[in-house]
Amino acid sequence: LTPEGAPGLSQEQIDGIVLASAYATKIAETARWAVARSADRISAERVNAAKSAASIMGMNNVYYRFLHLVEDGEYAALPAKLRMTVIGNPGIDKAEFELYALAVSAVNGCGFCVASHAKKLTASGLSKEAVQSAARIASVVCAVAQTQFIESVGS
Repeated sequence: LTPEGAPGLSQEQIDGIVLASAYATKIAETARWAVARSADRISAERVNAAKSAASIMGMNNVYYRFLHLVEDGEYAALPAKLRMTVIGNPGIDKAEFELYALAVSAVNGCGFCVASHAKKLTASGLSKEAVQSAARIASVVCAVAQTQFIESVGS
């Protein structure tokens, strides 16, 4: 979870991705770990953006996974009617918010959203290696969550 281990990303970007991904796992212990880890490391705006990304993508990932799984183009032609105001004004750089949204979408398993955010990120000038780094961070956070869940259950 350093720039050396996550090429193309700054430490602040990494810390925001960790926090957004931890919220997305829905494992309280993982979220508490990430909150404690981010204290004094990232701005209040980045913390708020991580929360917003986890929340808005929680909604979008379910809806767009539905559109993919239903296999009926007529549903995709209908207006989504979902409020996504935060995406237009996330309170931080839009590309950085896209990193958070990509990571949350990876955690939530929404291929449509992962593809959309990856495309936006590379179009904004981010390297594919940086996009991969964000996905790898999300996977590491999921491993932490899985381990914490297993330990909480006991044997």
